[in-house]
Amino acid sequence: MSIESAKPTEAPSRPGIPPPAVASAPSSMLADLPTDELEHLAEEFGLEPKSHKSRQHLVAALDDRRKAIVVMDREAMLDVVRWGRRPVAVNSSKEQIALEIARIKSMRFEGLSVRGLSVLAGMRGVKLNGKEPPEWIAKALSKQEGFFARLHRKRRAYVGKMIAGMIGEEEPEGADYKFLPPQQQTTSPGTPPPTVRKENLANEIEESGLFGGLASRVKKTADVYLNQKLDEIEQRIDRKLDEIDRRLGEWRDREIANRIRIIKITLWTSVAVAALSLHYSDVSVYFRSW
Repeated sequence: MSIESAKPTEAPSRPGIPPPAVASAPSSMLADLPTDELEHLAEEFGLEPKSHKSRQHLVAALDDRRKAIVVMDREAMLDVVRWGRRPVAVNSSKEQIALEIARIKSMRFEGLSVRGLSVLAGMRGVKLNGKEPPEWIAKALSKQEGFFARLHRKRRAYVGKMIAGMIGEEEPEGADYKFLPPQQQTTSPGTPPPTVRKENLANEIEESGLFGGLASRVKKTADVYLNQKLDEIEQRIDRKLDEIDRRLGEWRDREIANRIRIIKITLWTSVAVAALSLHYSDVSVYFRSW
């Protein structure tokens, strides 16, 4: 296991995981939530509801993590998002970013920056004081996983490699990670992107299990297919609109030319009638005087 060699940045002593919108409410409102919603919210935070003695302890833990998000390093959180390849926009709030980080279950820390490793450890419940080396943090995360969880992960990894070999999956190394389209740019331009972890079917099965990994891959493939078809439809619509605009322009030009021609004919007719009227007046005066 290789960790990016860099000087560890000082991590907050209690980095937290941001909740959904309801987590912005004070602890008194959290205490009023139904039990099932409160437990679901705790899981979204990355907490284990069953590990707390009572409902009050769970509410206190949620409130602590909601407050701890304020001191988290946003750029370090983005490092974890890039490493975990979670779908977020570059200008997402800390709550949205941390909510996606809480869903990352991978134990492969290759390519994750030191500051990102500190944030990941804090959100998984590892207490840090900001002076631990990255090797110690990685070992603490591995110990936190537990023997049976590690055994199940190894089993899923074996199954994932076997299935990936059966279907002959080959994906390019280091595929570029892309954020979702942002509304406005908010990241500092001088921050270099960390190494991107390869995402393949074997890793997905290792993290989510056989059916979860296959379902995730099918969903991603369907999303890519739908996006391609939507792009094709959009291009066709753009071509049709351009053609309609061109035809409308030609029709408008012809209409303007016809109107100008009618105006010219009307003017020449008016001039001719005026000349005939003037000539008739002169002839009438001449015959009267004669």
